[in-house]
Amino acid sequence: MTDLSTTYLGLPLKNPVVVSAGPLQRELEAVREMEDAGAAAVVMHSLFEEQIDIESEELNRWLEQGSESFAESLHYLPDLEHYNHGPEAYLEHLARVKKAVRIPVIASLNGSSIGGWTRYAKMMEEAGADALELNAYYVAANPELPGAEVEQMYCDVVRQVKSAVRIPLAVKLGHFFSSIPQMMRRLDAAGADGLVLFNRFYQPDLDLEQLEVVPRLELSRSYELLLRLNWVAIVYGHVRAALAITGGVHTAEDVLKSMMVGARVAMMTSALLENGVGHIRQVLHDLRRWMEEHEYESIRQMQGSMARKSVSDPAAFERANYMRVLSSYAMKKVAH
Repeated sequence: MTDLSTTYLGLPLKNPVVVSAGPLQRELEAVREMEDAGAAAVVMHSLFEEQIDIESEELNRWLEQGSESFAESLHYLPDLEHYNHGPEAYLEHLARVKKAVRIPVIASLNGSSIGGWTRYAKMMEEAGADALELNAYYVAANPELPGAEVEQMYCDVVRQVKSAVRIPLAVKLGHFFSSIPQMMRRLDAAGADGLVLFNRFYQPDLDLEQLEVVPRLELSRSYELLLRLNWVAIVYGHVRAALAITGGVHTAEDVLKSMMVGARVAMMTSALLENGVGHIRQVLHDLRRWMEEHEYESIRQMQGSMARKSVSDPAAFERANYMRVLSSYAMKKVAH
């Protein structure tokens, strides 16, 4: 019998397929469907730093101006429907989800400052979260802000949040660091129990007719996995924290590649938005079939087998491979 089990953040999982933070988790029934389809764990949609700030600012305004002006002030708030509801509603939903399913439920905080984060991290723990994912999403738009200060800010947030909770803490980070391995080791030292590579930063677009900056969201594709595979393969064995891959995981082949470079779990959302939650069943079916055909007895057997430290040619993950790729590509002749 093929053993798909793995561990992540100290949590025993029946397989390596985890649903990453996304809008589907706003519905309790959708999370139940994820469990039924075979998902090993679920990361809840994120509670955003802006939601916490809005709650605090609104409370202060109400206390200062009196309850008679509170109703009129509500129109200054953004539509929290697009922020996945407010903090209290998030915590209530988290508690309901945890009671409704047996698989691990990982709460998610999205932001960069310390502030009320530690408070809400503790509330998420009290609501029943098995672990917490800190979705570090900071855009360093200030040209006067040194990179070292940005990196220190990430580490300070991790250290503060970690000190506030007893449950495991994972950090989901972007790839915009001058030295990704060194940054991951710093986050590891700050207390992160898991490192999730990588966050997908959504870039704004321009409406040329209205001359406005508009949001643009595109679902991931499997080719985006390559960046994640490269860095997990390089970092594997150099950090204590469990490694997870997110972004570009759509197929069983994507999951297999993630395991072989050293990830404990492979996370997906775009594939489910595109194909439905039942897609998890197909991925797990294909995963078992491949392992049986290639005589793998367990997921653990393959984890890290193709990491940089394990392969015969480590340079394949470095600059030498860049030159090899360029020299091997030939332009196709165009028929006239």
